[in-house]
Order: sequence, then structure tokens, then C-alpha cells
Amino acid sequence: MVARLLGLAFLFLPISLVTCTTHVVQTNQSWEVVYRDTYVYGVVTKAVILECGSTVPDIYIWSFTKPGTEAIKAVVWDLGKGPRIQKLAETLGKLTVISNSAALSIEKLPLAAHGLFTCQAIYDTEQEPIVYYYYVHLTVRVPVSKPYLLMSDVSPVEGSTMWMRCNLENGTGPVQYVWQHETRTGNISTIAQGDSSVINVTNVNRNHTGWYRCVASNAVNSESSNRLWLDTIFGPDIPQIDVTPYSMTERGYSALERETVSLLCQAQSNPASQYVWFYNNSQVYSGPQFTITKILRMHTGDYACLAQNTYLNTRSKKTISLTVYYPPDGSPSCSVQPALNHTSLRLLCSWPGGFPTASLHWTGDLTQAGQEVVDTGQQANSLTDTAILLPSEGLTPNNSLFTCLGSHPALRQPTQCSTRTYVPPAEPVCFAYVTNSKQYLMLSCSWDGGAPKALVWWEGPGGQGEGGQENSNILILRYGTARSGKPYTCHAKHPLLVQTKTCRLTLEAPVLLTQRRVVSVYEGSDVQLDCNLRANYLPVSEITWFNNQGVDVKDTSKYMLLRTSAWANLTVRDTDEAQDSGEYRCTTSNAVGGTEINVTLVVKRYPMPPNATLIKVTYNSRKRNEVELEWQVHTEEQRGWTGFVLEHRWVSEKPGRRGSSNDSKEETEERIAPPVWYRNFIQDPEVRSHTVGRLTPTFTYQFRITPVNHRTIGHPSAAKTPGIVCKQSEESVVRFLCVAAEPRSNMYPAVIGAAIGGMLFAAILTALLLVYIIRNRNNNPRLHDMLFGLQHSQSRENINFPEDEVVGGSEGGIEEIGGSSSPGKMNPHQTHVHINVRNPTLIWT
Repeated sequence: MVARLLGLAFLFLPISLVTCTTHVVQTNQSWEVVYRDTYVYGVVTKAVILECGSTVPDIYIWSFTKPGTEAIKAVVWDLGKGPRIQKLAETLGKLTVISNSAALSIEKLPLAAHGLFTCQAIYDTEQEPIVYYYYVHLTVRVPVSKPYLLMSDVSPVEGSTMWMRCNLENGTGPVQYVWQHETRTGNISTIAQGDSSVINVTNVNRNHTGWYRCVASNAVNSESSNRLWLDTIFGPDIPQIDVTPYSMTERGYSALERETVSLLCQAQSNPASQYVWFYNNSQVYSGPQFTITKILRMHTGDYACLAQNTYLNTRSKKTISLTVYYPPDGSPSCSVQPALNHTSLRLLCSWPGGFPTASLHWTGDLTQAGQEVVDTGQQANSLTDTAILLPSEGLTPNNSLFTCLGSHPALRQPTQCSTRTYVPPAEPVCFAYVTNSKQYLMLSCSWDGGAPKALVWWEGPGGQGEGGQENSNILILRYGTARSGKPYTCHAKHPLLVQTKTCRLTLEAPVLLTQRRVVSVYEGSDVQLDCNLRANYLPVSEITWFNNQGVDVKDTSKYMLLRTSAWANLTVRDTDEAQDSGEYRCTTSNAVGGTEINVTLVVKRYPMPPNATLIKVTYNSRKRNEVELEWQVHTEEQRGWTGFVLEHRWVSEKPGRRGSSNDSKEETEERIAPPVWYRNFIQDPEVRSHTVGRLTPTFTYQFRITPVNHRTIGHPSAAKTPGIVCKQSEESVVRFLCVAAEPRSNMYPAVIGAAIGGMLFAAILTALLLVYIIRNRNNNPRLHDMLFGLQHSQSRENINFPEDEVVGGSEGGIEEIGGSSSPGKMNPHQTHVHINVRNPTLIWT
């Protein structure tokens, strides 16, 4: 019935070739063709199985229809004598038919296999043949490749518009995109997601600054791009001016004459703003902080801060009014000064300005000082200033008050001023600082307060010192000449005190600190080493890093330096155990001396990956130029590897090959030299099979597999040599032709085996000849008598041999269906296997 259905003249299906199964094909009473649709999804370079029903059909034909066409082309067919794979299957991947079924297995799936596979299956039942059409819609998906991020502008100006695009080279849609933003502090947030690879950012602001990456994913996998930095350019904002000391009036800020006033200007900007100070529209200073030491009445006016962004060529400005207050011109000025080398006091009263000059005189019981007053000026006359000398040291009480009266014709009432003599309330203060050019070290000593001002002078080790000055004194030392640990003493003397006061200053070298003296990191990562300066009153020079080779570190592709005046951080990129491990040194110095601190960097290797074992090493054809390998990983569930290294080498060659006259000098030297392992890196940790091609058929190779965990290479597996591949012959008696692996030695085993075989063959022929002569002794008596002699033949004359006895029956013997194998010389490395179809027994010849 099946033969008539297919239009064939004759079709013979041996019963022994039909595979029995427990599945039963459901019959269709209307005898209509049954159609089934199946949708299968595969991934490029992976494997996929296409089913043709749950029961093995008697006859089936697989065909393929390319999308966009209507042509149906056969791929595999089986009319009962085994599957026949067509040439078209080569373009659809490594296609095989799964044994005991009609399902197709496609390995290394290409994009060309995307389309409709149709399996026409025919089941020969007792009633009528049943025809099934299995439509298998195969969709081949491509994993998304690693995306890369593009920005229309990596440094946009605040308020502008820019876009970001996530580019993919490969990937089957639909593809979903997720956009992530990472701030400077490391906070990661999702800003957008969807099926669009482009996002537009309108009205860019400074909060958009940070790292950006995109994550692309489809039904197969998900990949993330590298980070890309977005730096928003903005500013400057309106400056903010802080005045120290702070004092406000109706007209603005105010300050007292002779005090130090600091004006600090700050304006948010990227890049940082440049600052310029103006006084009454005239430029006076460049920098964020403008300091006026001992401000005077002439400094009253308008102060403006101009902030400039040189990148955007933008600027902003803010102006404040500063008023300096001083005693009015119509009041006298009183003061007390030291005299006679700070052993006595002199009262001074002055009233400058005005015309005519004012009249000044001291009032009060000046004799309370304990001595008579020495008048150095005329008391009652109109003079611009007058001075009185008081008694010597220790006789004038502390906190004594003296009043000077001044009169002027223009004033209705006289005005007065008072002065008080007192000892400074605090103790002398000493400190040190370095000039900007680092040429001098300045030791400053001051004893602020008191009236009059104290006399201050320095005494240092080795005769270093400075003569006396009032209120404050600065000892100037050349940079580097200060003595570490030796005290420098400042002496302060006041006329109201008999004894002098002192303060000492001991100079020290800077001290460096670090959070971690030993830093450990896995190789391949970036690591940061920190170095901080402990609070020190003496300014230090720039902090310098030296690497493990003792070389001064600069900003390179290997190192990155971030530093300020108080700290310096060194980042080592892409660490390597052999190159980067060791001692790193951080150094600095000041006017007294230098210091350093060592940080040990330990670059550790990743843990050893688990071992792998080769479970299949076979040639895939008789050409012996390609080897298929499969392996398995121990403790598969624990992971711990990132790829494999597949190695091979040749260990011997066929006899007769060595010493060939056609061999080049290089080939001869290559065979003489020790075998070299050739490596093939497999970066996909999920791969468990690989095919090595372009091998030399005359060589015998060894293969081994080594797991890799990042940069840590595991232990190689045991080396294996390719094994045997058997192929089924096309004879009725199932015959397998097996190609053995290359012999490991020379021809001696083959010669010995041939000699033994020849001896066995000769012995068998001799035995058969003797049996023939014995059985036919009556027909050939001379030959019998020649070999055995007359008596011996007569003595055995009555023995009957069962000449007509049937030696072998027809049942249970070896039955060859079809023709025998074609005669010819057998390959000494080939083995033939005979299988009886009715009584399956293997016979090796």
C-alpha cells in the first residue's frame, strides 16, 4: 500500500529494520492527511533538535523552505533503508539523524537554518497508510554582542540638549535597553529603559554629571557596555562673598582700622572659576581670597568679585561696600609707649589735622606713679603733641588710666582721650611658616595686646637670633637650615613687668599616615594607595609616590595620581602579580626635613579552577586531519572558571615517513626538536566540545584541556591520543569498518604479526591436506602410502569416515543476505564486523 502511495514499482522493507515502539499512531477515519505545527527556537552556533512525531515513521522526508520563498527542498529522506542526507544539509549546520527516531539534530546552528522544516511522515498500518505533515518553524536567534555607548557630546553645556546611543553589532530582536547612571559617590540608578537604543537628554544640568552605561538584552542573553563619563560644563553662578570678620551696617560691611579683613569669593562652576578682585573699578588681586592686612581708612570703597569660566568664556560679578571706621579728625589721640629700652613708659597725646593746631595737656594725679613727672612738653600751650615720661619699670601700677584733654577753637567743648597702660592679657605666641618660593623659613613671635607693645626677640641654637622688635618678631632662616628638635626661644619684655616672658618653638619634620600599610587585590583589578599628611604647622612640599621599582610615579596608562596639599592617592591600574607586587613609597619634606612611608601591595592570583577531563578524543573521518574533543569539568556546580586552554602536540609519525628525501630542513629539525604544545584559547566557560582541524594525517597527536580562572591557569588534564571511528558499510550484512589509531611504534609489531599469521595459515593448510589424503586414500593410494606407509594404511583400512555426514545445518548458521564483500587487499589497520540480521551475532574478520 505504501509503495502504491509513493508511486514506486516495488518497495521491500525488511522486518528486522523496523523499530518497534510503544507509541501508537492515531488513525484518521476520513484518511485525511494530518498536519502539525511546531515552533522551535535555536541559538546561533548552538544545537537544536527537530522532532518528527513521537513515533518512528516507516518512511519520512525532511525538507526545508527558506523564508520569503516557496521552494521546498529535501534535506533528509529515509525510505526504509536508512537516512540519506542531502548536500543542502551542509548549509544548515552539522545535521544528523538521531538513532531510533526521525528527529534531526543540528549542531553549530547557522543563520541559514532559519526557516520552515517540513517532515512528511508515512505510517504503514494494517488498514491504510497514514500521512502526517509536521511543520517545524525554526527561529534562529543571535545573542546580543557587547554594546558600546556613544554620546553626541561628552562635555555638554548646562541647558543644552544631547543624546546617547547604545550600539549593537549583533543580536536578534526585540532588544531591550536599560540606561544606568553612576554618580561620583558610586550610587547607580536606572534613568531609562525600553526598546529604543537612543535617549535624548534635554536641558542638561550639573546633576547629569557621572558615569553612564547601557545594558542590552534579548531572549538569548544580556550584555553591558563599558562606562562612559559625562562631564557637564556650567557656571559660573552668581558669586557669594564672605567677609571676615563679619560686621554689617546700613551701608554694607564695616571694618575697624588696622585689623585684618579677608574677602572670600565662591562661585559654582565647571571647570573651576577664575577670580579677579576690583577696588573702585581697579583690579587689585587675582584669586578667590583677598586679604587686607591692617586695613586703613583709605581702603573704604566698593569691592567687586568677578568669576570667570574660561572654557565657556562666561563671567558673573558681585559688588559689596566696605567702610573702614577710625576716630574722627576732631578728637585727640592718646598712646603710651615704652622708653629707655622698655624700662619706662612715655605718654603721647596727638591731635593731627585741623587748623589751627589744637591744644593738648595731660590731667590727673600723675604723681600716683610713685615718682615725679618729667614733662617733655609744654602743658598749657597749643601744641600738636605732648609727651610725659613716667617712672622706671615696676613702679607704675598695672591697668593705670591716663587722660589727655584737647581743645580747638572750632569746638564748643574740649574733647579728650584716655590711654591705659597694661600688660598683655595672654602669653606670647610662636608659629612658623614658609615663603611661597620655599627659600626662607619664617619664625614669628607675637605678644598681642597690652599698652604699650612688648619688646620681642629670638634666640636660637647655634647663635641664630633676631634683634628686638615691638609686638611681634620674625626670625628668617634659609630653607633647610633649621635644626630639627632644637628649641627656638622667643623673649617678650613689657615695661610694667620686671621679668621677661618666653615661648619656645621646636621644629619637626612632617609625618605621613596611611589607612592600610598592606593592600591586597586580585590581579587584573585597579587598586588605590592613600597617603595623608598629619596636621602640621610647617608647610610641606608636594607629596611624591615611588613605585615598587623605586621610580618616581607620574600620570601614565599604568598609574593615576590624585593629590592635594594634604594627601596624595596613587591608583595602580590592571594589577599584575609579577609586575606590581612590592613596596610603594610615599615621601614628602619641609624646611626641617623629609619623611616617607611604605605601603605593601600584594597582588593575588585568582583561585585555581577545578580540573577538567577529556572524555572524547576521536578522528571524525578517515582523512585524520580533524579531531573532535569533548570534556567535562569536575565540581561543575561550583563554577570557578572563565575559559579553557585546549592544547595539542605531535608525538610520533608513521613508519617510513622519517628520513624522506622530500623533507625540508625545517621539517627535519621540527621532528628532532622536542614536541611543542600548541594552544587554542576558548573564552566561553559553557563550551564543552571543540574540533581541531588542519592536522597532518601522518602524525600522531596528543591532546589535553586546561581550565582557566581569569589569569590563573589550572592543571592540565591527562594527555590523550585520538581513538577509533567506526562507519557502517552499505552491505546487506551489517559491516562496520573501523580505522584504528596510529600505531605508537615502528613496523616490527606488524611484521611479527604477519609472520605469526602466515605460520598459522600454513599449519591450517597442512592439516586440511592431511585430512583430504586420509579420506581419499583409496583414490590416491600412492600418495597415501608415500606419506603414511603401507602398513599404516592397511591397519586403518577398516575405519570408516562419515564422508556424507552433513557438517553444518542451514539453521543457526551464518546467512549472508545479498552479495558478499568485494574482493581486494584489506587494509592492515581495518577490521570487518559481520552481523547476522536474523540472529544478531558479531563475527570479526
